[in-house]
Amino acid sequence: MPNLSANLIQLSPPPLYEQIKTALRARILDGTYAPHSRMPSESELCASFGVSRITVRQALGDLQKEGLVFRLHGKGTFVSKPKAFQNVTALQGFAEAMSSMGYEIVNQLRSLRFVQADRRIAERLALPEGARVAEIHRVRLLNREPVSLEVTWVPEALGKRLANADLVTRDIFLILENDCGLALGHADVSIDAILADDELVDALNIEEGGPVLRIERLTHTADGTPVDYEHLYFRGDAFQYRLRVDRQKADRNTRAAR
Repeated sequence: MPNLSANLIQLSPPPLYEQIKTALRARILDGTYAPHSRMPSESELCASFGVSRITVRQALGDLQKEGLVFRLHGKGTFVSKPKAFQNVTALQGFAEAMSSMGYEIVNQLRSLRFVQADRRIAERLALPEGARVAEIHRVRLLNREPVSLEVTWVPEALGKRLANADLVTRDIFLILENDCGLALGHADVSIDAILADDELVDALNIEEGGPVLRIERLTHTADGTPVDYEHLYFRGDAFQYRLRVDRQKADRNTRAAR
């Protein structure tokens, strides 16, 4: 005989606050409520959806936990500026990753010069200290707003190739692969946070001392040769790096033998 109580549970609509949260989330994501715009007041939402103030507050509270809205005391609820993100589980250039998600990417080439590698850069690129390397500074604009400063060091020979390439519209990774014929293999990545200095303030249009996400990335070719050393500085209010972490479990046979 069918389980009628189970069927009734499956057919029950979601709670009212969930329905309101879903509707408001859709309006935020499709741009009906623009970033930093003021949301309708609680009383307006109550009238619009025909629900109690408690129900509206629960929906708004969940949206706040998701980072979609923020509240200012005495002023109301406002739409948060959504953060772009890049997964670090795949080796991709910034424009390569962002373009695949529909973002418009523009680069500003601030400088390209040849310098002598200090000890840190020389060690990363497996070069003698003092060897000539290309140092490239680029600002990456996401939907026409500065989101990151990219400082790249490559050996001199590769730097000369990059100097003749289109660094305004192309990722360095794609230039290395397609123009220089290098097969990129893996990258070592470290992430920390710093406070903005004068260069970052100017490049990213942020306040001095503001939080900045710093990515240190050393990219190797498929045979393990280091070719591209970078410091990537991201505005903390505009970007996220995401990764998936799986729990490593011991081999069953190994455990059984213990």
